Amino acid sequence: MSKYTMAQIVTLTGIKSHTLRKWESRYNFLIPERTSTNIRYYTDLQLKKLLNIGILTRNGYRISKIDKMSDDEIHDAVSKIVLDGAPEDEVSALIVSTINLNEDDFSAVINNNILMSGLISTVTQLIYPFLAQVGLLWGTNKIMPAQEHFVSNLIRQKMFSAIELLPKPLADAPKALLFLPEHEQHEIGLLLASFIAQKLGWRVYYLGQNVPTENIVSITNITTPDLLVTMFISQVSEDRIAEQLSAYLNAVTIPIAVFGHIPSPDAITQLSAQIKYLQKPTDFIQLIQTFKSTI
Repeated sequence: MSKYTMAQIVTLTGIKSHTLRKWESRYNFLIPERTSTNIRYYTDLQLKKLLNIGILTRNGYRISKIDKMSDDEIHDAVSKIVLDGAPEDEVSALIVSTINLNEDDFSAVINNNILMSGLISTVTQLIYPFLAQVGLLWGTNKIMPAQEHFVSNLIRQKMFSAIELLPKPLADAPKALLFLPEHEQHEIGLLLASFIAQKLGWRVYYLGQNVPTENIVSITNITTPDLLVTMFISQVSEDRIAEQLSAYLNAVTIPIAVFGHIPSPDAITQLSAQIKYLQKPTDFIQLIQTFKSTI
């Protein structure tokens, strides 16, 4: 069983700490656990319930009414809201589905969003914010490997299916080489970048996770890409990131787009004008659209 601090609950649910304390004093649905030193903490079950309650309160339900609802009634009400809900509600629903390993609920949210808004919008407005929230759980070991693999594989399946349906790039299309550095394993973000690039007409060479530096040199010589795209997902030191990027800079003269967990973005962009640090998917879309028009 995972244990969550109040600060983590606030981050994951969007419910303010003073609201949690007020609910705790007035209602029966929220009774946090206590450490031996009397510090509050919350369980997986309480996190899931608070995520659902957050969805209901954002959609007009009074907390006094929610307090009288059964868990089944809460789940049914949330299910109806999420199918036509705000992105914040959908992210919360995806987190609950991940913790529960509920593939049907997870897929229903994603598929409905794709149907209503298209895949790029789903990627930028739902999946990326969801991954940012889930990254907090991964980074603090609040999600088991099985849950991590569950969500990763579901999104990977949807991305591969979507990529297969894209038209082939033109013969003179710009080329991008996408990869994760050595020891980086989480490739969902890279797959999303691959879809975006291909959707916007680029030819993509997708190498995936944990690619040795020397392989980048060899494959760059073979494919002659116009752009390298990589990501640092693990929390590694600034020096380690700078060392890795310097190795790429020594091998290529083309721009290098970098996403991910970067302690000091200014430090890496100062390594070379070749490096383009990107914070969000819309930055990547803008980069490749602008880049394509200059080739």
